[in-house]
Amino acid sequence: MGTEEAMGISGGTSHVGLVLGSILAPEHLRQAAAVAESLGFGQLWMAEDCFTCGGISGAGAVLGATSEIPVGLGIVNGMVRHPALLAMELSTLARMYPGRLVPAIGLGLPDWLRQLGVYPPSPLAALEECVRSVGALLNGEEVNADGHFKFDRVKLSFPASVPIQMGVMGPRMLRLSGAIADGTVLSVLASPAYVSWARERITEGAEHAGRDAARHRVATFALCTVDADGERARADMRPLLAFFLDAVKHSTLVSALGIADELLGLAADGVEALATRMPAAWLEELAIAGDPAECAAKVNRLLAAGSDTVELFPAPSERASEFAEVVAEQVLPRLGRTPARTV
Repeated sequence: MGTEEAMGISGGTSHVGLVLGSILAPEHLRQAAAVAESLGFGQLWMAEDCFTCGGISGAGAVLGATSEIPVGLGIVNGMVRHPALLAMELSTLARMYPGRLVPAIGLGLPDWLRQLGVYPPSPLAALEECVRSVGALLNGEEVNADGHFKFDRVKLSFPASVPIQMGVMGPRMLRLSGAIADGTVLSVLASPAYVSWARERITEGAEHAGRDAARHRVATFALCTVDADGERARADMRPLLAFFLDAVKHSTLVSALGIADELLGLAADGVEALATRMPAAWLEELAIAGDPAECAAKVNRLLAAGSDTVELFPAPSERASEFAEVVAEQVLPRLGRTPARTV
């Protein structure tokens, strides 16, 4: 299977996927994955937020519970596993399920890395070293290095060809992704304005490295709540959106919308106060919440801004199977488009 197929960009509703893992309990992964594949979603993504659901073990379960749908790791943390161990795990899954695994490597939130004592002196250099090393090992090369990670004649016994994406936010990281990765995963809370800005930075990095920016895939995660009553959907989204906004209040996702100062002021009184007081416009820009027609329109906005795919993060996550059924029945038919960008 070629790279395009492995990235889930051919046919059907391949431009819309579903995010599992993270705050979805592990015991629900297999059922939710099987339901999503049967309903025609283009791809599944296994999130790995620290201290929640394991991304690699979860991806193995999801791959085993499905038969054809591509499964992304978005993102797997590049600092908490040695790149040799990460490459070994990825090659194992890729060889067991050929053409279906799409890993994305990133750092996760700085606070998580500090909790574990693994925050690197230079995040940019450490992540570049990780991604390049994993790629080399997966290609069957021997790696020797003495940088952030140590390698002494390390070579995989069972290499595998796997497209590697990066999950990053800031301008330097996005340029790096364009230069060395096959695609980029953009975090939840990515507004259309941020997607356009991120695509520009990725293109800069790709062109500087002499790579074809048109072949670089962008997958955008989006918090999503669908309800026949659009106002109820937006009300249901507020607590989850506030939780994520508080976690990334110092990030480029926030500064791209010009709301950093206002967010810091609202967040100072706690997440509950932020959920209650945040402007309605933030819900429109940073999440997909509303009735089915409104949600379809918001998906299309992210696609038009430069996303190749939009990956829906169900809210609440514990109802992922029910969410998938509603989206498949009421939202996907309203999209009815193929990806604007083809390889």
